[in-house]
Amino acid sequence: MSSTDSAAPHAPTPEGRSSADRRILLTGVTGFLGQAVLRTLLETTENTTVTAIIRSKGTLTGRARLNQLLRKPVFASWVEKVGKERAAEIFTERVGVLEGDLTDLPPLTEPYDVVIHSAASVSFDPPIDEAFRINVGGARSLYQALLDSGQDPHVIHVSTAYVGGISKGLKQEGRLVHDVDWRAEYQSALDARTRVEAESRRPETLRGQLRTARLRDGRMGPKAVAAAAESARRAWVDERLVDFGLTRAQSVGWTDIYTFTKAMAERAAEEMWADAGHRVSFVRPSIIESALRHPYPGWIDGYKVADPLIMAYGRGLLGEFPGLADSILDIIPVDFVVNVIVALATQDTERRGDDAYFQVVSGKSNPLPFHEMVTAVREYFLEHPLEDDEGAPIVVPEWNFPAVEIIEQRFRAKELAAKVGAGVVSRLPASHRTRKWSANLHKATSGLTTLRKYIELYRQYTKTEMVFDDANTRGLRAELPAEYLAEHDFDVHDITWVDYFQQLHLPAVTELTKAYSRSRAALKRRGERPAPELAHDPATLAIFDLDGTVISANIVQQYFAVVRATKPRRLWPAEISGLLASVPGYLRAEQRDRSELIRMVNRRYKGYREQDLKDLMNGELGRSIRASIRPEALEVIQRHRAAGHRTVLVSGALEVLVEPLKDLFDEVIATEMDVDESGVLSGYLATPPLVDEARANWLRKYAVEREANLADAYGYGDSMADAAWLELVGSPSAINPDLGLFSIAKKKRWSILEW
Repeated sequence: MSSTDSAAPHAPTPEGRSSADRRILLTGVTGFLGQAVLRTLLETTENTTVTAIIRSKGTLTGRARLNQLLRKPVFASWVEKVGKERAAEIFTERVGVLEGDLTDLPPLTEPYDVVIHSAASVSFDPPIDEAFRINVGGARSLYQALLDSGQDPHVIHVSTAYVGGISKGLKQEGRLVHDVDWRAEYQSALDARTRVEAESRRPETLRGQLRTARLRDGRMGPKAVAAAAESARRAWVDERLVDFGLTRAQSVGWTDIYTFTKAMAERAAEEMWADAGHRVSFVRPSIIESALRHPYPGWIDGYKVADPLIMAYGRGLLGEFPGLADSILDIIPVDFVVNVIVALATQDTERRGDDAYFQVVSGKSNPLPFHEMVTAVREYFLEHPLEDDEGAPIVVPEWNFPAVEIIEQRFRAKELAAKVGAGVVSRLPASHRTRKWSANLHKATSGLTTLRKYIELYRQYTKTEMVFDDANTRGLRAELPAEYLAEHDFDVHDITWVDYFQQLHLPAVTELTKAYSRSRAALKRRGERPAPELAHDPATLAIFDLDGTVISANIVQQYFAVVRATKPRRLWPAEISGLLASVPGYLRAEQRDRSELIRMVNRRYKGYREQDLKDLMNGELGRSIRASIRPEALEVIQRHRAAGHRTVLVSGALEVLVEPLKDLFDEVIATEMDVDESGVLSGYLATPPLVDEARANWLRKYAVEREANLADAYGYGDSMADAAWLELVGSPSAINPDLGLFSIAKKKRWSILEW
């Protein structure tokens, strides 16, 4: 035992209290299990007080986060029974808050009879340092704080039945047998990030990320490229650390980083607390799902382990399921786990050593073969089908249980096909059809990747040959008084699995899915509604791009219009040929940097007299440009002006060419060309064009000068280059966007308009 883990002298446990008069320290109260434990303690005991360890989050204090729980469904029936005001009073009287992060606890100055440690990261694939910091570091911090306080409470340490790792056959309750040093693993996991961070900064790693960022985000400007490359580096670090965790866990016999860290946390509890003579009860539930009885049948708080795959099947996305048909799927309702924890916390039981490990499971006493669950799920969705995007019922497939490897190969093939399709579409011109193709392919690729990840993570749970014994848990139940079991029984023989799934669990998770779909549909409907009336405010800015937004023409088409207006018809073929020959170069420049394209095209104006161009704009060509304004653009401009907003046109086009549009806007910012003493254009720009990041920087300064709040501003653009400045305004709109901007707008939920 290290010096930091040494036990402090024991302080006496508070005396003179009845079995119901206890002070309990609770971790993980905002989690699925912790919420239900708190509700049960408040509902079934009168004098028990609970102190919840909760950290602040953003502007919310720990107390505020605790009070929010009263509005959650888990407390609804209790609040209704005792009354809203009385429920709030009980919360204030009997539930306190110790503000702090579990990994860095403040001193425990109050005495506690019982500590319930249920806080954990339940993700199966976090980065290795994150998993160890929360699951192992949190336990280590808690036990050290208890040692430092000199107290001797009974600790109920919530773990998992899968903590024993990869094996076959009967898994008995009791201390794990392994020789893995939890302290060494903990320190190595924390050090892993430092090592991977250094690896991520190698030139060969960064070059590849920069290359990809330039291809994808180059049109947004150099800072956007740098930001994208740095984001890719951080994602690479996390992916490496996830791989570190999974590989390390499997190398020492565990299925994933979650079960590995839970095993290490158990060993920390044993060495730091139990081996020092203190009492610890280990509660090891299997896969926790919706409640059988309390707080009400079917209660669940978000998707749990099996639910994403079940709902993917219900939506018709999972033609086959990875698992062994005759394996035992060990599921336990959440209220059974709560009842065991509360029994250990409030009833006078005394178990130590291997007798203090309680596997709250169903596989030994009431086994659920995987094929029976599958049949129950299929029957439910055939009778209660989900609907597709068109409102038609989805007919679910019948599973044949092929090998997991075959399913994974099929998913990889579908992923590859979707990615190839997305690559092809990304090279096509932007249109309503290609944008729809792009969105569908992106959705398909993301969905397939997510499903394959779930298959890889969960296959150990759906093809297991382990059976968990629950002898200690059954023994605990036999010791409990009848009055406790009348309301808090956890006899798994009471569960009829088909009824549980079809009448409780599947309706509950289906409702979660439908609620999410209703939320998305509401967002979509809001986006399709007519534009609301604009609030009148002279300080509000409305910023418009020109090419592809206010007008459909681009700068190449504008140049050719000038050629036709100024040069004899016999010279047009040569100009057209020159333009066509330059198009590939223009396209490459557009992909790299829009300012490069503007420079290349405007170079062709060399030799034109500035006054001649102005005369053109005052004549037929100007009227033609004015007539090319999109009707929807004109309507939006007029609505902003009617609301008193300051309308600003910002364009990379030549200033002289936007002269016909100046009366529509309060201000026009365009590109100036260098002009010699005789008024002839040199072909060079007088100032850099205001595109991508340059426009963003200009807009920031402009807003300061005008004393305008960009959060209240409106922006309209069509190109991925416009994303650099559109993200600054509170109401961005993508107008007939190219595929790059379309992807960004979809991700950030910007308004997407067809003009």
